This record gives sequence, structure tokens and C-alpha cells, in this order.
Amino acid sequence: MTPILTTERLTLLPHRPDDLDEMIAMWEDPAVHALITGRPFTRQESWERLLRYIGHWEALGWGNWLIRETATGRLVGNAGFMDSRRDTDPNFEGTPEVGWALSTWAHGQGFAREALTAVFAWGDAYPFARTVCIINPANVASIRLAEHMGYRLMTRGTYGDRPTLFYERLTGAAGASSS
Repeated sequence: MTPILTTERLTLLPHRPDDLDEMIAMWEDPAVHALITGRPFTRQESWERLLRYIGHWEALGWGNWLIRETATGRLVGNAGFMDSRRDTDPNFEGTPEVGWALSTWAHGQGFAREALTAVFAWGDAYPFARTVCIINPANVASIRLAEHMGYRLMTRGTYGDRPTLFYERLTGAAGASSS
């Protein structure tokens, strides 16, 4: 069962099938997908992603949260842990991956940092020795956020045919980061 996390401005909730249309709208937005996937998700890909988010909790006991602004209920995005079994070079299969994506309207407001602080407060109590995240080298905002949350550049590699930065975070590292 997905725990519900709350912060000053956000509520992190389990994904539900009813979230599909909002997720499609988010992943069709070029400002969201440009530095993550490089292209919009199809309806089918959004549905499969939604089911993957739901399934992680059932299969692994951890996963990704849907983020809503508490005051309005508006979709902020999603963040959390994944076991994506990506075809990356280098391969990090077996290590939980952390990911986040926010709706364009939510960019630049500190929502990602706020949500990830809650995600790591929950995740640092879980028996992860470390987590990884992969970031497009052009995604300066995500690089800064990852480093703030305690991630350190591990190596450079590829995901698909694109250059990718691989970051690592040891459990508890976010608590030692500066504001």
C-alpha cells in the first residue's frame, strides 16, 4: 500500500487509473519531456507508465508518488523510486532509481525539492544502501536538484542513444545536504 506523504504545500499520493488524462497532458508538454524523453509519450506509454507506478508498490513495497498541490488539488507531477531495468551503459540493474517530473506550471517553485525531501525522508528508512538517478547533461535544473539532494556524479554513459549522467546517493545523504 502506498503511503500518503504530506509537506507544507504538497500531498504525495498513490497513482490511480483516473490520473491518466492529467498524466497524458503533462507528458505531452514539450517543456516536460524535452530533457527527459525527448518526445511526448503516447497515450499507451502514459498508461503503461501509470500501471508501472501502481505495480511497483504491489510488487516491491516501494515506488513512485503522484504529487498534487494540497491547496488546489492541481497535478504537480510525480517523484519516487523505480526498478526500471533500463538498458543503460553502464548498467545499474538491482539499484533503485529515483526519478521526478513536474508539470510546466510547477517549475521553478521549489516543488521538486519539497517533494524529494518527503520521498527521501520515507526512503531513508527503507533498506536501500544507495539509489541512482540518470539525467540528461543539458538538464541543469535537475542536476542542481540532484546534487542538493545528496547525489554525486558517478559516471557518464548512455541511455538509448543519448549521453547520460549517472548519479549516486547513499542512504541518508539528503539530510547532510545544504539548503
